[in-house]
Formats: sequence, C-alpha cells, structure tokens
Amino acid sequence: MRRQRSTIRDVARRAGVSVTTVSHTFSGNGVVNPATQARVRAAATELGYHPDVVASGLRRSRLGVIGLVLRPAVGAEPQQIQDVDYFPRFAGAAALTSLAHGYALMLVADPTVPQAPTTAWACDGIIVTDPVEGDPLIAALRAGGMPYTLVGADVADPGDPHIVDIATALITDRVLEHLAVCGAQRIALVVGTDPIEWNTATEQRYRERVPEEAQIVLSVPERAEPDEGAVAADELLALPLPPDGVYCMTSDHARALVDRLVARGVRVPEDVRVVCGSDAERLRGISPEITAVDLQPQALGRQAAAELLRQLEPELALAVPAPEHGTLVVRASTAG
Repeated sequence: MRRQRSTIRDVARRAGVSVTTVSHTFSGNGVVNPATQARVRAAATELGYHPDVVASGLRRSRLGVIGLVLRPAVGAEPQQIQDVDYFPRFAGAAALTSLAHGYALMLVADPTVPQAPTTAWACDGIIVTDPVEGDPLIAALRAGGMPYTLVGADVADPGDPHIVDIATALITDRVLEHLAVCGAQRIALVVGTDPIEWNTATEQRYRERVPEEAQIVLSVPERAEPDEGAVAADELLALPLPPDGVYCMTSDHARALVDRLVARGVRVPEDVRVVCGSDAERLRGISPEITAVDLQPQALGRQAAAELLRQLEPELALAVPAPEHGTLVVRASTAG
C-alpha cells in the first residue's frame, strides 16, 4: 500500500515553525536564518517531503528547465546519436552552463513531430541544434512565444536573431587550404543530405572555392549504412581522373571510405589525402588515423546555453569564450 505523501504542514509541525517559514526555506523568498533552514530541511528529509516543483513553476511562470532538441536526429536511434562525439560533448557543456545559473538541461523530443511527447512545451526555453530548412519547430516556437536558440541557421531564414554561428564557410576554407597545402590538387566533397546549414553551406562554399570543371560532389545520407562510405570510395576511384583529396563530412562514412581506399591499394595520404568534417572516436586508433575538424562542441554548447539564459534572465551578465572555429586535428590521413 502506497504511503500518503507528507505535506508542507507536516514539515512545519515536525520542525516547529510556520508553514510560511517552510515555504521560504525551499523557495528562497523571505529571510530564514541558516539554523532554522537546516531544521526545516532535516524535517523534510525525515518525512520524505519535497516541494511540488511543477506547481511552484506555474506560480512563477518558470520551471527552471531548458529543453534541448537534436533537430536532425529525427528518425535516428539513440545509439546513432551517442556514437557521434559532437552531441554528448555539446549537451554536457550546455548542461553545466545551465546548471551554474539555476537551470536544468533536458533532452526532449521535437514536439512538432506527430505522436511525439509534448514535454518540450513545459520548458522555459529550447535549444535547437542544426535546424532544418524551413523548420516547422522554429515556426511553432515563435507562434507560442517560447524563447529559443538555434545552433546553426535555418537556411531559409539566415537572419534569425537567435543563431549561434557555426562558421561553416570558414571551416570549409580551412579544410580546402589544408588539403591543398598537403599536396591535393583535385579535391572531392562527400556531403550529407540533411537540409541543414552544415551540409548546404559546406557545399555552397566548396563550389565557390573550387573551379567548376574540377568539382566532384557525392551525396550520402547521414543515416545510411557506414558501408556507403566504401561505395563512395569506389565511385571516386572509378572516375577518369580520381581525386587526390577528399573532404568527407561524417565520421562513419569517412572511416569506411579510407578503409576501402587502403583495401584497394591506394596509399593514404601519399595518393589521397582525407579530412573528416567532424571528429569522432572511430577516426582514431585504427591505421591510418583520420584528420578531422574539431567542431568545438563544448564551446558551442556553452554559447547556446548562455544565449538562451540571457533571454530568460535579461539582467544576467554572462560571457563565455568564443569557439576556435576551423581548428583541425591533423592525423596520418593528411600528415607526411
């Protein structure tokens, strides 16, 4: 039989104080001396009492929770997200920044997807990573007056005032320059198909920088099997003039691509230099290790949380270090 939940009055009786004193102890309102607070909290612990945070949040019009929506991950299994280094590192930094200012960070489903949980609407604000083109979630957030921050732009609305810049053009420039310095003259791009800034702006910048007659672009869906990277390698090697440099955006495809090149007798980096657009564990520890872009997920996570916190608490003086965009982790696939 379930025990009846203790009330604030039970705690007041046990601690020998008024209900108001108990309320002020847990809410932070009013003035309660430390010894009395300790007595109240001890009584609450003995009785198994805790404040109703939902009711308290409704009274204050704030629950103290920031939601995180990993926007392009719709349809992905949780393991697929976990396997990408970027997301756990981003979420961890955003969570610690939020916690330092009295907010919890919670991973929530996109509430605009049919039959998805609607937990996100209970949050005080939402961080959206990599919004898709013409993102219906952003439209819903605006319509509902929900504070939000975007990590990367909705390519259909690059002027949104709440964007944390991911510097895609700068990163693309750095990768192309690195490959050229390493000796690559015919550089191919293997890009994803999700309609997000990371893909569209990378391809746009590549086409701006590489002469049209020298452009080689292959599109591989992010959630395709990793072996699709091997298929991409076969396609590149089948060209009349194969590339001697490859910028492959996703880590699983980059790993499979390099492994297929090596299996077919292509020397990496002597014959083909390869850079991956996002660092991950799978790029390390297997020969040859693959050069990758450090997308600065921790710095971006701190920036996203800080931008949203400033919306929620306009008086908050919060500054965080800017990301070092364009940083490359140089490994064997381009070294030498």
